[in-house]
Amino acid sequence: MIQTLFGSLDEQQKPSFLERMKEAVTRTRENLSERIEEVVSFGKEIDRSTLDDLEATLIAADLGNATTREVLGKLREKADRKQIKDVSELKRLLKEELLAILVASNTQPVKAVDGTPEVILVVGVNGTGKTTTIGKLSQVFRSSGKTVLLCAADTFRAAAIEQLEIWGQRTGTEVIRTKPGGDPSAVLFDALQAASARKTDYVIVDTAGRLHTKTNLMLELEKMRRTAQRIIPGAPHETLLVMDATTGQNGLQQARLFTEAAGVTGIVLTKLDGTAKGGVVVAISRELGVPVRYVGVGEKAGDLLPFDPREFVESLFA
Repeated sequence: MIQTLFGSLDEQQKPSFLERMKEAVTRTRENLSERIEEVVSFGKEIDRSTLDDLEATLIAADLGNATTREVLGKLREKADRKQIKDVSELKRLLKEELLAILVASNTQPVKAVDGTPEVILVVGVNGTGKTTTIGKLSQVFRSSGKTVLLCAADTFRAAAIEQLEIWGQRTGTEVIRTKPGGDPSAVLFDALQAASARKTDYVIVDTAGRLHTKTNLMLELEKMRRTAQRIIPGAPHETLLVMDATTGQNGLQQARLFTEAAGVTGIVLTKLDGTAKGGVVVAISRELGVPVRYVGVGEKAGDLLPFDPREFVESLFA
């Protein structure tokens, strides 16, 4: 249901999304596009040797070794058949390959939810922008006329509850909380009971973000999932993993473990505007097989964009 909120947007607003995406990936685009032209300019024709030189450029954009090998393997086949005439053709074919990877991983529909509330569990390690993302997501829903309740279930990190309350004040959203160090499942229980009674549209749950090496974190997340299911059948309806784009490939191992243990159904990639390695979006889609739902492109409440594979790829080469 998350993405359908954007389906009713007037088509005239679409270019603004593309323009904002283009702005967010400026550093990645400059590095990628300019280096492609530099690589091609040294060769008389685009052949396997030229594509070998392109490999470092794609890895530098954080596509990752596996994704880079897959993409270049297909391009080399075309180069052998003399199907890549110039740099424009190379970029077009590269865009096609990247888009194919993104589309394959981003076609999973959001689960339809009958009744209210829809429960969204937000997970991720500390420092990825998890609590900030929750505040922005609340703004997205409220801007669409939906009612939202925030659940401060990250009771272990110092100031996590206060940080969520600040976002609640910014977005005009109530926060259900407990004392620091309290039981996360208990505050989740209270939040879901309140949301059910009020027929609130969404409950967004902040969770502890200690490192994945802490086994008890995953056990706590599983306990919260069971609590949610007892109160709201089918909950949580969406589990979003927040990842920091600036960590690139280093964040993928953490993401794999969260995906396996927490039942992640979607990715939110934050700080996309702060990196020259935006290609990590493609690597995430290919290696995790989990759709990217949103990307963070700034610090303001409105700086969370629904992810569109086609617009993202277009922004890398526009």
